[in-house]
Amino acid sequence: MWDDAIVLTLKLATLVTIVLLVVGTPIAWWLARSKAWWKEAVGAVVALPIVLPPTVLGFYLLIALGPHSPIGQAAQALFGQTLPFTFEGLVIGSVIYSLPFVVQPIRNAFEAFGERPLEAAATLRASPLDTFFNVALPLARPGMLTGAVLGFAHTVGEFGVVLMIGGNIPGETKVLSVAIYDYVETLEWGKAHVLSAGMVVFSFFVILSVMVTEKRMRSRLT
Repeated sequence: MWDDAIVLTLKLATLVTIVLLVVGTPIAWWLARSKAWWKEAVGAVVALPIVLPPTVLGFYLLIALGPHSPIGQAAQALFGQTLPFTFEGLVIGSVIYSLPFVVQPIRNAFEAFGERPLEAAATLRASPLDTFFNVALPLARPGMLTGAVLGFAHTVGEFGVVLMIGGNIPGETKVLSVAIYDYVETLEWGKAHVLSAGMVVFSFFVILSVMVTEKRMRSRLT
């Protein structure tokens, strides 16, 4: 049913977006501020899902999370099941696949405001933690908003990774993109059209809202 796939997709995208902001913001801050010579190598690793075929990423996630891997064995011991073909495995795969779409806008936002606000905070004897939360994060709000929206939208629309790592289990891993694939496979063109058209409209408004909101937020900050 459509309802199950829609609810599951929104649940997945919301949870993944929260995790991405929690995980991606410190990574973006480190990439923006670190002087380490190898930081761009880390940035390249984070950005790999942009260029890797989803099936390749999904294949290696299956191996990394499978029953013979350390992660899979730990999950088996703790939860009594492995992670592939579960909602939890879907969350892990989606976080890795959508990570660069959150990290890059936030990193750009951190780099955009330069050193002066941070130096001003330091002259007022603000601690690094205070500077991060009270200066850097507010100034980076446009980038964080862009990253959150892109991460959410990218998770909603992903197909290859979710099919590889999650399969096609109704109510558990069958998200909208997989449901559309199913309808095409069974020649149910009407249902496929409805869901696909909805995705097109959703994608358009996501892009439009990001452009308009980011422009307004940047104008307020300046």
